[in-house]
Amino acid sequence: MGYKNIVILGSTGSIGINTLKVIDRFPERFRVVGLTAYNNYKLLEKQVKKYSPRFVAVGPKGWSYLKKNLNTRKVKLLNVEESIEDIVSDRSADIIVIGIRGSAALRPFLKALQCAKTVATANKEAIVIAGDILMRASRKYKAPIIPVDSEQSAIFQCLEGRKRQALNKVYLTASGGSLLDVPQSKFDGLTVKEILAHPRWRMGKKITIDSATLMNKGFEVIEAKWLFGLKMEDIQVIIHPQAIIHSMVEFVDGSILAQLGITDMCLPIQYALTYPERLPSRSKQIDFVALKNLTFREPNYDKFPALSLAIYAGRKGGTFPAVLNAADEEAVEAFLARKISFTQIYKVVEKIVIKHRSVDSSSLNTILDADQWARQEARKIIG
Repeated sequence: MGYKNIVILGSTGSIGINTLKVIDRFPERFRVVGLTAYNNYKLLEKQVKKYSPRFVAVGPKGWSYLKKNLNTRKVKLLNVEESIEDIVSDRSADIIVIGIRGSAALRPFLKALQCAKTVATANKEAIVIAGDILMRASRKYKAPIIPVDSEQSAIFQCLEGRKRQALNKVYLTASGGSLLDVPQSKFDGLTVKEILAHPRWRMGKKITIDSATLMNKGFEVIEAKWLFGLKMEDIQVIIHPQAIIHSMVEFVDGSILAQLGITDMCLPIQYALTYPERLPSRSKQIDFVALKNLTFREPNYDKFPALSLAIYAGRKGGTFPAVLNAADEEAVEAFLARKISFTQIYKVVEKIVIKHRSVDSSSLNTILDADQWARQEARKIIG
């Protein structure tokens, strides 16, 4: 069996680092042909020297450093802001792993599909804001989209080989984030560090804050709608603090299939890279006796109104999800910069979503215009 050639967008983030761990386990199966990062150019340099990709793209800060410290006769050095689409469209690439966050992933995601690449994506925002466009491109160019997020990977695995008309409901699980059992009255008294202390997963700052507000779970509802051809009402969010069951699928006969696993992102990443095969993993196995119990509860929509707002935006459709995502990105960034309080994240986003008047979202330019409008509105409110 030959190599699968892998391009990793965002190789210095948590998804990129874990993807490289998986590749290290199977050197006879995978070869890295492209790596990109934005600011963490020193780690990128180490990765390039270890994996010898054909292409590397970096942000402006790291350009001159890598130009000086890499052998550019062996690796093609590119500007990540200008040439990321050139890397995903290279003929040698088989799988594009999207580990970059936010709407910045939209254009390279679409380009990869148009070039008939397999896309293994941990980026939910692109699907949230332009799900219709991406799924149409996936079908047109016969380019598979394999989710890397643990919850979407779980649904993907439970639905594999089964007819959609047999599906009754999807249960999308959520750990509840760092504030699950913290009284709402204490939210603004917590430090950024305390809110970033997720009890189950080690993730980037943005997604950890979104997990604390449950906005991330709202994004996942919209994402699941597009990935699996569901209606919003077919998806039920359920809090599962142990984060062992990653999601469940109920069929019309009442049978429920669940995908279980420990909290290790290497598991869904490995499945995305090896699909449809399953290969041995070095991850720990579940000790059911030690677990003792698995618990579930309804989300508290009053305490975490961002979840309701996201579901509202998903039902409204059009450019509402793009506006929701852009406003949230700006508000979370402002919170991390200590410009607004934690509870103001929701207030900023809600104001912008309420103000928005949706338009048809079949055009990429329309979606990006709505994205920019929401960012400008958020900066006005924050500023």
